[in-house]
Parts: sequence; structure tokens; C-alpha cells
Amino acid sequence: MRGPYRRRRIYLPPRFGHFKPAGVPARMLERVDLTLDEYEAIRLADHEGLEHLQASKKMQISRPTFTRLIEKARHKVAEALIEGKELIFEGGNVDLVATLHHCTDCGEVEPKPVDHGTENCPDCGSENVEDLAPLRLGRPRRRQRQERQRRGRQE
Repeated sequence: MRGPYRRRRIYLPPRFGHFKPAGVPARMLERVDLTLDEYEAIRLADHEGLEHLQASKKMQISRPTFTRLIEKARHKVAEALIEGKELIFEGGNVDLVATLHHCTDCGEVEPKPVDHGTENCPDCGSENVEDLAPLRLGRPRRRQRQERQRRGRQE
């Protein structure tokens, strides 16, 4: 009998929530869901050029698990590119090391440790800064906005 799934370590969530063919409304497209651990496998192996053993150690999973993960991720990316589907980044059994804070006023995106709260934008000083990690983990924007408003009322 196999044990429970080990949570995979993710160093940064994707900067964008999805990619789709240009000029085609998303409602007209089929979706391909790429989990954050699959995204991280592609980032480490294909973008950073790490060997499977090195990448698996960074994600704190076994090398065979990493190999299965990267094969599944590459298949999904190829499916989206070849068949013209929307590629959605969200979900997965992951532990985030860092997150991205996005200023909705000036567009600045800055990596921050996960336990670091949202602050004013370092570029423009705006208070309209959102944490992108909950969006990639499948938490709706509306709930995040409501939590930010509630925090503002408590201060």
C-alpha cells in the first residue's frame, strides 16, 4: 500500500494564470489544467536546465516521481500548443516557498517570501497590491478582495 502524497516544493508561482491562442475568446476554447507542481517541473528542467535528480531534490520528491511529473507536464503543454487549447495554471499538492506580489496600479510584480504580508508597492506606493499565489492555488479573486477589505477595516 502506498503512503500519502508528498507535498511538492514550489519556489515561485507562475506570473500568469493562463495562456491561450490570441484572438480567440476563452469561452470558445477547451482547457488544459497544468498544476503548479507540473509548472515547477517544467521551469526547473526546461527553463533552468537542471538534471532530473537536481530538480527532484529542489522539489523534495524522488527522481522517478519528478520524471513522471515532467512527462505529464510536457504532454499537457504540447496538447495545448498543438490543439489550440487554453493552458490554465492552478492547483496541485504544493508548498510555496515564495510568492509574487502584483501592484494593480503600476503593474510591478515582485517576489516575496510566503510569510511576508502584502505591503504598499515599492515602485508607486499604492496599497492595491495582491498576492498572486492564492489565485494560482485555485482561490477566487473575489474572496481575496473581500479578505483585503476586511483587513483594512480591522486596522
